[in-house]
Amino acid sequence: MVNNNVLAIILGGGQGSRLYPLTQARSKPAVAIAGKYRLVDIPISNCLNSDIKRMFVLTQFNSASLNRHIKNTYHFSFFSSAFVDVLAAEQTPGNHTWFQGTADAVRQSMHHFSRYNFEYALILSGDQLYQMDYNEMIEAHIESKADITLATIPVNAKDATSFGILKSNEDNVITSFIEKPSSDLLPDWTSEVSDEMKAENRNYLGSMGIYIFNRDLLIELMNDPNTIDFGKEIIPQSINKHRVVSYQYEGYWTDIGTIHSFFEANIGLTDDIPKFDLYSRDKRIYTRARMLATTKIEGTLLEKTVIAEGCIINAAEIVRSVIGIRSRIGKDSKVFNTYMMGADFYQKLEQVIDENIIPIGIGSRCFIKNAILDKNCCIGDDVKIHGGKHLKDIDTDTYTVRDGIVIIKKGAVIPDGFMI
Repeated sequence: MVNNNVLAIILGGGQGSRLYPLTQARSKPAVAIAGKYRLVDIPISNCLNSDIKRMFVLTQFNSASLNRHIKNTYHFSFFSSAFVDVLAAEQTPGNHTWFQGTADAVRQSMHHFSRYNFEYALILSGDQLYQMDYNEMIEAHIESKADITLATIPVNAKDATSFGILKSNEDNVITSFIEKPSSDLLPDWTSEVSDEMKAENRNYLGSMGIYIFNRDLLIELMNDPNTIDFGKEIIPQSINKHRVVSYQYEGYWTDIGTIHSFFEANIGLTDDIPKFDLYSRDKRIYTRARMLATTKIEGTLLEKTVIAEGCIINAAEIVRSVIGIRSRIGKDSKVFNTYMMGADFYQKLEQVIDENIIPIGIGSRCFIKNAILDKNCCIGDDVKIHGGKHLKDIDTDTYTVRDGIVIIKKGAVIPDGFMI
């Protein structure tokens, strides 16, 4: 099978400053999504569903929780060649710096990859939400005799300025590429897309940051220490030297690069028919198998809400929200348009009922709207958190406001009666 010749390399990204404070104590791929998963579960699951079972995850910031998650989650048979390994940036005799960019991360890790037999390197991002069958992209790469294949997605004019935009010929060979063009240049960069995409005014082909490289070419390109990024240098410089092909994808895909996009992606899971399908039989999302009790709910009006396992909920009302594992919500509390990540552990009963301790979860008679509650938050009784455009961006010891979204930091303790 083709997939025996594929090695997947998942890029964990940089410090994740745009996702702060969610990345304050963890790497981007380790951020919790959809109430029970981690961001890194998305590309790993796509690989497993495509029968690609040799994967490296590259990271350099706060990688301890990512290491722990992968170690506890992805177990394969002793008689299988399958693996998911985390490679953190490391100093070697030939290199004394951290990863400087996406290509530099791959370059510094090439001595690990070269130990394995593979014909194609599948390079993925660790902070995107989508479900793709990589087999189709690999087959297109082989059939077109490409040296490099880029996954591309039609985007509109507003989004195009944030992408690497390309043009291709009738054989899908990329003829030109521009990184994050200004709006005045866009009229020259339209591409042929499907009628459905045209109806949505998505007339520009943006790079998704998903690449296939032939092994020998990747090794050759990684010998140049002056190129540190795929999108800014490797791809543009390769277009006139190698056969670089576009693989057009038109399914749901979003880059989880900012607090706003992260929030919208999670809340979007509460739609009647979510764009990201967690219920697919063929495109399952895998994560750590936890032995948690069923969720218990009493006296709560629920509407458009996703609730993970192991929760104890006595709220008055929860609307358009995602409630993560082991969440506890007290009586008469109301939660709207909120992503509550949940907890990493249960507290002892005496801690929950001790009047001198604010337990993990949301207390009684609280009002929470337009918020992200990171793991293990302790929110007291009668707390009001009302996010929205009326709030200015701010960063404190216990919470941050970004784009009107209030983020309660991991493990923060919010006292009784506190208001934001």
